[in-house]
Amino acid sequence: MKILVSQKTPSNLNAYKALEEKYGATVEFVPFFLIEPLSAKEFRAQRINLPDYTAIVFSSRHAIDAYFKLCEEMRFKVPETMKYFCTTELVALYLQKHVVYRKRKIFFGDGTPQSVVSLIGPKHKGEKFLIVTSAESNGGALTALFEKAGLDVTVSVMVKSVTQDISGVDLSQYGAVVLYNPYDLKSLLASFPGFSQGDLAFISYGRSITRELEAGGYRIAVQGPSEDVPSAAKAIDVFLSSR
Repeated sequence: MKILVSQKTPSNLNAYKALEEKYGATVEFVPFFLIEPLSAKEFRAQRINLPDYTAIVFSSRHAIDAYFKLCEEMRFKVPETMKYFCTTELVALYLQKHVVYRKRKIFFGDGTPQSVVSLIGPKHKGEKFLIVTSAESNGGALTALFEKAGLDVTVSVMVKSVTQDISGVDLSQYGAVVLYNPYDLKSLLASFPGFSQGDLAFISYGRSITRELEAGGYRIAVQGPSEDVPSAAKAIDVFLSSR
């Protein structure tokens, strides 16, 4: 059986190769949408002046790339005094791509909105915060916590999702498709007008895509993440083991 994963080919394929050997299956990767930074023109429509902010909040690597790309395009030199608050250590470490990590004021939480606000505390309460997000991000919880704490915060969209034309993919070759994001489904439906699920199995990995599939009346063979399905590879494993 062939499984289609709606993402770029990952750098580490070990988990998927193990599945191929275990079940005699084939796992292929095709990105259904791409994440791109806004252009300077698109960003300017938000009427946000980058030099006004003394602290930036990041929750993804895409947001970091988009912020520094826009700074370059708009000829804004980010001051060395800038403070960076990241949702996780992994996101914080990615800043090394753009700044000298050890010379910057970088803080990171444990992945929860509460941990980011706790990092700020009284010590950094006087900063002007810019939360960098995507057009599809559900950052309401973080923004609400910032406002409740009496912090000076502005939310800026700097990242967008762009659907891809996947009409060249022969879906009839696959027994299942792994979807992660509502934009995956949007690309699929745009590329195949009149799409009918038929015998094709959907594996959903993410709460938002699960809700989207359920709302559209599609059948979901396996969904995650959960305690029993902690990764997309495990979701495929569960699916194949039930065939």
